[in-house]
Amino acid sequence: VDETIRYYNNTGAALSDIVLSVQPNLYSNTFVLNSISQDGAALTTFALNDQRLGLTLPQQLQPGSATTLTLSFNLNIPQKSSTGIFGYDFNQVNLVEWYPMVVPYIGGWVLHDPISYGEHLVYDSSDIEVNLKTDSDVIIAASAPSEPNGEWARYRLYGARTFTLSASKEFIVTDTAVGDVVIRSYYFDGYQAAGDAMLFAAMQAVSIYSAKFAPYPYQSLAVVQTDIHDGQEYDGLVLLATDFYGEFNGGARNNLTTIGVHEIAHQWWFGLVGNDQALEPWLDEAMSVYSEHIFYEFNYPGQVNWWWQFRVDYFKPGGYVDTSIYNGGTFRTYTNAVYLNGAHFIDDLRGRMGDDAFFAFLKDYASRYSRGQVTSADFFATIREHTSADISDLIAEYFSGSY
Repeated sequence: VDETIRYYNNTGAALSDIVLSVQPNLYSNTFVLNSISQDGAALTTFALNDQRLGLTLPQQLQPGSATTLTLSFNLNIPQKSSTGIFGYDFNQVNLVEWYPMVVPYIGGWVLHDPISYGEHLVYDSSDIEVNLKTDSDVIIAASAPSEPNGEWARYRLYGARTFTLSASKEFIVTDTAVGDVVIRSYYFDGYQAAGDAMLFAAMQAVSIYSAKFAPYPYQSLAVVQTDIHDGQEYDGLVLLATDFYGEFNGGARNNLTTIGVHEIAHQWWFGLVGNDQALEPWLDEAMSVYSEHIFYEFNYPGQVNWWWQFRVDYFKPGGYVDTSIYNGGTFRTYTNAVYLNGAHFIDDLRGRMGDDAFFAFLKDYASRYSRGQVTSADFFATIREHTSADISDLIAEYFSGSY
């Protein structure tokens, strides 16, 4: 891989170093850095340790100025673990978090430690172009639509956190569109009913979320079947577990639909509106769970009570919504607090504000923090601009901090 990064110093500080996230280096014998240069001159003062690539700059990068980093590296794609996403298995290659990226600078470089559950990365928004060469019979599901570029396929993604692709020679592909947004469902032989149903649910989700939050942020959406244990969101692409497809028996009362529209909601709450997924994961996760509620109430209003029981209350949620990935305890206690109790908080907040104010808040919030980073303080400050209702009791009930 040859990679060029044009980095603009919008931090307000003079930078003497730059830090990049290199997730493939967390896998043994996977990432090989061949060379790295800054503005055409080879860089020799750098250190690659686990996920962190730290570059010491020969001269400080002043606020408002830009620099160009060029990297050459090899990826020895590993065999995917049964619980992992990155790598290859018998019929598919998933390239997720597969290239070095400059991490955000927010009073310092933000690169948190990974943990067995929950996402630890924080991303700036960027414009991404990928040129890819493959065998002619390989089908690529990617974060953006492809266009021919000589013997290469070119993908362009704007204002995104990360670029992801999944490749297989066995994908079956169906598509539809919502306005100018092309939606594609990628699934395997034997799963057509589920693959087609997920395409329809994705169309419904993009329609209602575009109306209630903001216009869909990208040109396309790929919904991809893969052998993982759950679902996972990326810009313009979501991965869903083969088990969900296998369990599908028609209708909208199933994990394929609930988790599918949850990951699609992350196109707004993660992709469009960024946040610190490690320290304040509720800002994207609770919002995406509650977006499932919005999906059902506008598409299947008779199923909302079923959704609460199946998706939330069955697990007996509790705990502080502002739990981080590091103090969540187990995966179950973490998700019960951040995801599921978070959905109850947002529903109670909506009830306190009233529907008109709540949906006006969602549109303002999505617009105001588009392509940026949001904090819990930003969330509550925006809420208070849309309601005069006292919500201090809700904050005391659901949160460990004061906002």
